[in-house]
Amino acid sequence: MTEVELLKDALQIFTGMSSETFNLSEQYWQVKTYKKGDFYNDYQQVCKHLGFVIDGVFRTYYLDKKSADEKNIFFYTNNQIVVSYASFINQIPCHYYTQSMLASKVIYIHFDKLTALYRQSHEWERFGRLIAEQASNLALNRTESLLFQTPEQRYLDLLTQHPDIMNTVPLYHISSYLGIQGPSLSRIRKRISEK
Repeated sequence: MTEVELLKDALQIFTGMSSETFNLSEQYWQVKTYKKGDFYNDYQQVCKHLGFVIDGVFRTYYLDKKSADEKNIFFYTNNQIVVSYASFINQIPCHYYTQSMLASKVIYIHFDKLTALYRQSHEWERFGRLIAEQASNLALNRTESLLFQTPEQRYLDLLTQHPDIMNTVPLYHISSYLGIQGPSLSRIRKRISEK
């Protein structure tokens, strides 16, 4: 199955988009491979592309100005949209880095092409609305998890959202995402394995 066919199937499941409507976009999608450490979007750069992860893992993070530590905010894995959303929709510089954590492949569309599709089709407008809702929910859920959940609950949610992440991402990145130190993550993993 080609990358475009994978994307088409995913969008039909996500939005109910018809084949005819998807075909309006087919010429606009491009495939790009990333090496470990390559940036999907760099700090202070405008995000010009909305991507769909075919294979790989990306992280969005920021640099803490006081400690110079990298703080992971989001992970994006197979069959998920990767985008610096506020930067993308407003076409303003991004406050974060989005980086490939291993060799990865994305199929993406340029902002101008996607907005042209919105004007051309109600189904593409629906796609845009659903992506906006998903981005809003993702940000809200992330914020609420840090406010209201224990680190163990956040860990279990991470495994639900990204089932293979423990096999691909170094544990210090997981700790950063959970907002805890490495020894705390080790204790959480030990407790869960003993249940």
